[in-house]
Amino acid sequence: MSNYNKVLLMGRLTRDIELRHTPSNQPVANIGLAVNHHYTTREGEKKEDTAFVDCEAWGRQAEVMSQYLSKGRPVFVEGRLKLDQWQDKEGGNRSKLKVVIENFQFIDSRNEGEGAPARAPAGAGAAAPSGGGGGGHQPINEDDIPF
Repeated sequence: MSNYNKVLLMGRLTRDIELRHTPSNQPVANIGLAVNHHYTTREGEKKEDTAFVDCEAWGRQAEVMSQYLSKGRPVFVEGRLKLDQWQDKEGGNRSKLKVVIENFQFIDSRNEGEGAPARAPAGAGAAAPSGGGGGGHQPINEDDIPF
């Protein structure tokens, strides 16, 4: 049996992206994403559920996302699930499931029609190595930014 770990989400940022750097100066961005699900009940009532998903991006991709995306902006992300595990101050085991972003697309831009997808700048959506950090990303030329 083989394994497959792929996540595709389209939603809006719940907060401005938090960009920080690891001790080895590797950029990492913490990203909150709200994803809505619309459905109709058996009684015909229209409902909406919202899932709040924590995501992280690494390397140049993290820098580009934090530079061009802010709270409320729509974005499409591709990634993989990652389970973080740690012990809290009381010694209890804690865990959290998050999405490690391997690629993304801007959903709207100043030069595109509303809701029209715009590709991420060249090199920005390169996949991060499975170890968690990014690396090997090519620099982005300002002329490559789609807006």
